[in-house]
Amino acid sequence: MKFNIILEPAEEGGFNVIVPALDGCFTQGDTEEEAIENAKEAIRVYLEGLEKLNQIKSKPNVILKEVEMTL
Repeated sequence: MKFNIILEPAEEGGFNVIVPALDGCFTQGDTEEEAIENAKEAIRVYLEGLEKLNQIKSKPNVILKEVEMTL
């Protein structure tokens, strides 16, 4: 599976990384190489979360609700 990532130099140094195909999936790293490795980990964790959500949705007699929080 391949994903495009966007690396942007961070003001404080290092790189910020965005994964456009996965809403809210972002990370950072001190070097370009570290940022890319962190992006791979962020993508893996994001996809694992989606898999868990689908497992919950497919269980019989389980009610899935969305809640809104104000902080």
